[in-house]
Amino acid sequence: MCINLLYVVIPATFTNLCMTIKTGLGSNYRNGPRTGLIQRMIEPTRILTKIPYRSMFIQTQDTPNPASLKFLPGRAVLEGGGTIDFPNLSAAQGSPLAKLLFRIDGVRGVFFGPDFITVTKYDEDGYEWKIMKPEIFAIIMDFFSSGLPVVNANMEASGNTEVYDDDDDTVAMIKELLDTRIRPTVQEDGGDIIYQGFDDGIVKLKMQGSCTSCPSSVVTLKNGVQNMLQFYIPEVVSVEQVFDDAVEVQSSELRKLEEKLKKKDEDNE
Repeated sequence: MCINLLYVVIPATFTNLCMTIKTGLGSNYRNGPRTGLIQRMIEPTRILTKIPYRSMFIQTQDTPNPASLKFLPGRAVLEGGGTIDFPNLSAAQGSPLAKLLFRIDGVRGVFFGPDFITVTKYDEDGYEWKIMKPEIFAIIMDFFSSGLPVVNANMEASGNTEVYDDDDDTVAMIKELLDTRIRPTVQEDGGDIIYQGFDDGIVKLKMQGSCTSCPSSVVTLKNGVQNMLQFYIPEVVSVEQVFDDAVEVQSSELRKLEEKLKKKDEDNE
């Protein structure tokens, strides 16, 4: 009977009870986003919520981005490791799970890690985690119970940054530092940083997952990534974020269409 009532009681009482019993946080619970890579190193405390479903526990973990939540189903998400970013519904066509998550009203982006799922919502009023979380829980639970593949066989995850034969020593060192010192920490926060190039002392990086729209992404890049790279590699002058213009335009147009359809439905009521 408790299992049947799970989706109703999660937002208010059950979540807090699980946090107290399962994680021992109790009165130490603190709200508010951290400020990215540097703050995460200083204050590694995590806010966890465990939701039982048969033999499965889903944990939620805050990220530095208040618009992103990290969901840990307690099992592998990407069997081969790595990460895959789905910034919009069109990009999610290769993943049955991602497509289902995009059906939830307010979901802006989905990101898969080796053992976690990051969901990013729109910042507009009306899209609140306390309303969206039960739907996300239900979809994740039902999907893993179905036995379907998380992604299609033709989908490739972003693994370690490949070092090519024609890469000079500087580029090779940049890639090694990204993979060994920076990306693991960023993935802990529900995102990833992908190497995009090195030109005239400028390291170009693409941020994914919770890092894409994070208010502290600039701080993470400049005070975290850039300082670390410059410390070990004098040739690095600065770090710049690369944006996918096509994806941004597509997401913007899709959002406008959704708003028009929503308004039309309200007018017809």
